[in-house]
Amino acid sequence: MFKLVRLLSVLIISSMLLGGCGQNKVSESQTNANNTMSKNSFAIVTSFYPMYVSTINVTKGIPGVQVINMTKPQTGCLHDYQLTPEDLQKLEKANAFVVNGAGMEAFLDKVVKQQPQLKVIDASKNIELLKDETGEENPHVWVSISNAILQVKNIAEQLSAADPANAAKYKSNADEYVAKLEALRAMMHTSLQAVKTRDIITFHEAFPYFAKEFNLNIVSVIEREPGTEPSPKELEDTIEKVKELHVKALFAEPQYPAKAAQMISQESGAKVYTLDPVVTGEAKPEAYDDYINMMKNNLNTLKEALQ
Repeated sequence: MFKLVRLLSVLIISSMLLGGCGQNKVSESQTNANNTMSKNSFAIVTSFYPMYVSTINVTKGIPGVQVINMTKPQTGCLHDYQLTPEDLQKLEKANAFVVNGAGMEAFLDKVVKQQPQLKVIDASKNIELLKDETGEENPHVWVSISNAILQVKNIAEQLSAADPANAAKYKSNADEYVAKLEALRAMMHTSLQAVKTRDIITFHEAFPYFAKEFNLNIVSVIEREPGTEPSPKELEDTIEKVKELHVKALFAEPQYPAKAAQMISQESGAKVYTLDPVVTGEAKPEAYDDYINMMKNNLNTLKEALQ
């Protein structure tokens, strides 16, 4: 127990200063097109990176439509995100604001109050939400490919209503991207059918939708609240669970320091791998396949970890 307390102290000292789904070392530079809005364009602002990737696919090649990501590349999830004056300036000039919804953007009520004319595109509209042990709804719906497909369709449908002149192109682009996502989903299902074990431990609550989709069993979550370190008792319980269930794989995330996972690995013998919830990245115009590529990386990781 003393060893766990000492190691926990190291964790606390080295923990992140900001909450959310974490930050990574992505360059903060963006192209001029992503930092400025043309006066004559239909300007769409996205709340964070997953929404940006879906939206640029839906709007691909449409003249006069511009997509700008509101937050910096390394922001991560928006659980406790506070709007900046720069964010508000972008939203003031926008025609539409694409959000994940499902409670992810806690600041959304403020935006609606300040800018009642702004069209809010809710990507999670009518998507069934999972709840945690306390009954709180989980907003990380995009981590499931099936839900990402529904989000793309939602974005296309609602943008079509906001910008009818381009409705046919939004639908065509969405259909093309959905076909790619469906192929990805089918390939991942086929590849994961033969894995030997399905018990995993994740870093925080980003992966329940992903686990449900691919029939994985999350036996424990190391850090249930973003930005909070597990207590010595929680660490001890997790280590005992790993040993009891013979869990072979711990999954950290690239947006987080992996020190807690490394500690559990030291004490239990389980190996640490990395799964990416596709929450951070640089909002570049050519980022069309980032979600697909990151999911393929996740597939390779799972095949190695669960063999």
